[in-house]
Amino acid sequence: MTATAPNNNGDVPTILVRDSQGRDLLCFLEQLIPLDGNDYGLLTPVDTPVSLFRLIQGKDPELIETISSNEPILSVADLVLQEHDLTLVRSAVTLTVTGELDEPDPEELEEDDIDDDSETYELLISFRVEDIEYGLYIPLDPFFVVAKLDNGQASLIEGEEFDNIQPRIETELEGREISD
Repeated sequence: MTATAPNNNGDVPTILVRDSQGRDLLCFLEQLIPLDGNDYGLLTPVDTPVSLFRLIQGKDPELIETISSNEPILSVADLVLQEHDLTLVRSAVTLTVTGELDEPDPEELEEDDIDDDSETYELLISFRVEDIEYGLYIPLDPFFVVAKLDNGQASLIEGEEFDNIQPRIETELEGREISD
C-alpha cells in the first residue's frame, strides 16, 4: 500500500506499515535499502511520535515502555489532547499524535524537558490519573522505523529479526554517506 503525500521535502512516498499485532503506522519512505534480495525501508512516521512518562516529583521521569492500547491512562491522554485539537493514535511501534503541532525549537527547551540516555524529549501535555501524573513527550531526535517491503506491503521488522538486520542497515547507510 503505497501512496504519495507532500511533506517539507516535496513529494515523498508514504507506506502503511503493519506490525505483528495488526496495528498500522503511516510512514514516509526515507531510504530504500536492498539486502539479500529483500527490500527494506527506513521510514519516519507521518504523524508525530510521542512517548508516555510517569512523572514523580523530585525524581527523573520514568518512561513507560509497554502499555496496552485500551489502558485508561491513554483515554485520559486522548481527552486532554482533544482540548488542543489533537488526537492520540495507538499506532504500530509507537503512540502518535495527529493535528497541528508547532515544531519544537531546540534552543527554547524548557526545564520540564527530558534528556534520557542521549534522547531529548519535549513535553507536549501532562495530566493526572488516580493521583499519578503522566506526560506525553515528543522525541526531538528523528524516530526511524524499519520495514520489509514485499509486493507493495510493508511489514515492521521487530524483535530478533530487527536485532539481526539493524547493524547491516547501518553499515549500508554509512557506505552511502561516504560515497556521497
